[in-house]
Amino acid sequence: MEKVRLSKIMSERGLCSRREADSWIAKGWVFVDGQQVKELGTKVSAQAVIEISAHAQSEQRGLVTVLLNKPVGVVSAQPEKDYRPAIELLTRENYDGQGEPRVPHPRALKNLAVAGRLDIDSQGLLVFTQDGRIAKLLIGPDSTIEKEYLVRIGAPARVEQLHQLRDGQLMLDGRRLKKAKVEVLNENQLRFILIEGRKRQIRRMCELVGLEVRGLKRVRIGRVRLGSLPEGSWRFLKAGERF
Repeated sequence: MEKVRLSKIMSERGLCSRREADSWIAKGWVFVDGQQVKELGTKVSAQAVIEISAHAQSEQRGLVTVLLNKPVGVVSAQPEKDYRPAIELLTRENYDGQGEPRVPHPRALKNLAVAGRLDIDSQGLLVFTQDGRIAKLLIGPDSTIEKEYLVRIGAPARVEQLHQLRDGQLMLDGRRLKKAKVEVLNENQLRFILIEGRKRQIRRMCELVGLEVRGLKRVRIGRVRLGSLPEGSWRFLKAGERF
């Protein structure tokens, strides 16, 4: 029977990210069929019983995920000339606890990675996480998590333009887009719900059908909504919240 790298199986089962798996294996925190495994690169049966120690479970519970209401003019990830990266907004001054008693400690905000970008001209819900499971859920190649956007357009959309946006026949970068939900809210605003996240996808979709995008705001990822979080502010993902 063909064997598979242990860290790959752990990631596929949603136990942790592959990076976390390698770290835990090196620390002796992983057990396969009751036996401790400490050698990186170990391959095991795809049917193996995999368990993690209490130390690993504790470390995982300590991982944080934060939600930011990104303003226009701020870049999501890598800093660009003359533009501020969104992670610099994660300060105590910008913290909006929404009734939570805890005050953020700088150490809690280290090693955060953005999970699903917004372009510099867009605003709204942006997620940063230390948890590889959440990153995979939101932006992994097999992700089916919905992302909802409010899109301001320059002129009312015609029926044929809406059909084109919805039916999955548009092509970007040589690949066909998945079907999208597109709803007319008023003559100058559309609601988009996507299950993928190509670069500047909505703007490029609208350009392909002859619509001008004048504003774009992400208001929901999965079951988590932007809600009343003020622009430029952030909060922790709450214990009971699930994407």
